[in-house]
Amino acid sequence: MATKTEVVLIDDLTGDPADTTVKFSLDKTEYEIDLSDANAAALRESLSRYVNAARRAPGARRRAVAGKASYSGYDPAAVRAWANGRGSRSTRAGASRPTSSSSSGPPATERLAHPVGPGPR
Repeated sequence: MATKTEVVLIDDLTGDPADTTVKFSLDKTEYEIDLSDANAAALRESLSRYVNAARRAPGARRRAVAGKASYSGYDPAAVRAWANGRGSRSTRAGASRPTSSSSSGPPATERLAHPVGPGPR
């Protein structure tokens, strides 16, 4: 059975449909608010006097959202089990080491295989 999840933004001021999520920070506290385009423009306009007079804090730059890793489509435990079933001893860090030696190349203890799964994006 397939399911479909739809996320609908609601303007936090009016309760009407929202178009965007605005993020801002004040006094070391970060905020998010869902707003219609008109209300987002009104917020930006009301803050513009202060933003134009302010200076950027040293070291302040856009930060990535922490705590949520992108989904690669693979279950790491299942990949490790698959690799172990094929004769590789995989580590929790993602690299796998062949468990049998080969006549070509360096001994298995010195050779690392490529990590299982998709490459860097």
